[in-house]
Amino acid sequence: MVYTGLLLGIIFGFVLQRGRFCVTGAFRDVWIAHKTRWLVAFLITIAVQSVGVAILQSTGVIQLSFSPLPWLAVVVGSLIFGVSIVAAGGCATGTWYRAGEGLVGSWIALAGYALAAAMMKFGALKQLNTTLREVTVPVTTIHDSLGISAWVLVALLVAIVAVLVRRELKRSTAMAALPAQRTGLSHLLFEKRWHPFVTAVIIGLIAIAAYPLSFASGRESGLGITTPSANLTAWLVTGNPDRIDWGVFLVVGILVGSFIAAKASGEFKVRVPDATIVLRSLGGGLGMGVGAAWAGGCTIGNSMVESSQFTYQGWLAFAFTLLGVGIGSRIFLPVGRKSPARRPVAVAVPA
Repeated sequence: MVYTGLLLGIIFGFVLQRGRFCVTGAFRDVWIAHKTRWLVAFLITIAVQSVGVAILQSTGVIQLSFSPLPWLAVVVGSLIFGVSIVAAGGCATGTWYRAGEGLVGSWIALAGYALAAAMMKFGALKQLNTTLREVTVPVTTIHDSLGISAWVLVALLVAIVAVLVRRELKRSTAMAALPAQRTGLSHLLFEKRWHPFVTAVIIGLIAIAAYPLSFASGRESGLGITTPSANLTAWLVTGNPDRIDWGVFLVVGILVGSFIAAKASGEFKVRVPDATIVLRSLGGGLGMGVGAAWAGGCTIGNSMVESSQFTYQGWLAFAFTLLGVGIGSRIFLPVGRKSPARRPVAVAVPA
């Protein structure tokens, strides 16, 4: 069953690349361009997934368990992670899929991220990680604290997101497109520009599918990037087969799926950054690994997956990662400069 992780990862990577779904860009747009279109798209993924999680839990398909909130680690780690993804030019998932597009800077950031995460979880920095995460408070989910059904929060979130979607659609303008060179399914998959909200719904459905597939393999979790990346690094160094699980196949699949999408759409190109961006990518990647390990997840594992479960960790991480991106944008983007394109054509464009 672990191979279903590879299949789902390929689909996930394909959708990320073709939909140009970048959480770093979504958060950065809020601070620099004062636009919320992609942030709303990200909220759609959470809302869609929350419905699926509630159904899977209610029907007994999955049974989630939660630990006390390591609040200090989540706050500090999410801030570091938010700043670092701006430096690296993409979050954990974005770095994986942009590596599949041929961006050498993303490969460098990915190596730093996976290495630092492995050091924090299994290596020389494990005690540092453990010490901060031992500072906890005895709360887990919002609905448990309030003594209400999770369905109440699901309904509230869906209603809020629906209002935000309606507002964005009212003020959105038509997206410019080049004349079509392909027809039919080929045009739809490899040429037509995907709407952010459509991409978000598909990603939400992928996140839902991850639960039963991952649980069936013995890994009782949903989508996740940080621990699988650390596990992959640990396996490459030690050769320990126990490190290879459903999540490792998932992240490898993201790389493969992105490569397929980029090649088929004519967007794959090996792009080598200058020395400044190399250093920034490496530093950003290392910071991502440290921050995500402390926080207990990245923008996917925390801000999207944990949030859809209505854990305090998920929403706390969401807020402080968003704040960290704002800080990082002020540090790494020149004052007065407009927000760069959400999906830079080269890593040499500072995030």
